[in-house]
Amino acid sequence: MRQASTEAHAKINLTLDVTGRRPDGYHDVCMVMQSIGLHDTVTVSTGTGAGIRLSVPGSDLPAGSDNLAYRAAECFLRETGTACDGISIVIEKRIPVAAGLAGGSTDAAAVLVLLDALYETGLGEQRLMEIGLKLGADVPFCIAGGTMLAEGIGERLTRLPDAPQTHVVLCKPPIAVSTPAVYRAIDAAEIAVRPDTQAMCAALAAGDGARVAQLLCNVMQPVTAGMHPVVNDICGELRACGASGAIMSGSGPSNFGLFDRLADAQAACRALAARYPETYLTDFCTAAQVKL
Repeated sequence: MRQASTEAHAKINLTLDVTGRRPDGYHDVCMVMQSIGLHDTVTVSTGTGAGIRLSVPGSDLPAGSDNLAYRAAECFLRETGTACDGISIVIEKRIPVAAGLAGGSTDAAAVLVLLDALYETGLGEQRLMEIGLKLGADVPFCIAGGTMLAEGIGERLTRLPDAPQTHVVLCKPPIAVSTPAVYRAIDAAEIAVRPDTQAMCAALAAGDGARVAQLLCNVMQPVTAGMHPVVNDICGELRACGASGAIMSGSGPSNFGLFDRLADAQAACRALAARYPETYLTDFCTAAQVKL
């Protein structure tokens, strides 16, 4: 039996713009994505002699083909022609589920990378990202990590300079958000404010953390907040606690604030955690730090 583990990091969106709808129903997006310190731990064993088995201790997540990590193993075997000698996957969850943080995608990315290493298939990052795209638009980013511009349906990735380090307070309220419903609402909505992606990229290149915080923008936030006002409430609380910028991540319901001072971030985390248990103090991660 061979075994390997890795950290599978969550992502947030520093900007998120929906630029159109395709004939196939998918949406074109333009967004700046950022890896953060909050992570799951994924352990994969091969040579177990018993097909594919998935375990997510302490979670009610599905442990079969309804789980993206399980499908990642199936996809790896299919794409590489590798004979399955028994694969065991264990995921220690820390990233909130259905939170707009790519938790499922990052676990799937970790499975692909670990299987490539354990079976010594030598696929390389680009091929792994191509396989990952078959599983979901966020999976290629989760393989590459760091700070990236994502276009198309999220699969066209351009490496950006590492974001200036900052303290991140992340808060997920106990609500469920339907991503398809948000996208349907976006199609019918007049988007009043869009991100200035070019300015965000320039701020990152200049290492200007204050400007990065000012430019945070997510066109989905007004739509999700219209369904769940708590989203805007949390962002307002984060700013009241000293965040230099605060927005929703993805289609929600998670929100995050950026803090210059650790003491302010710690105080904000304590205040929000008293009402929202899934509140975390974390930071930005570079591509080198999250390399799977």
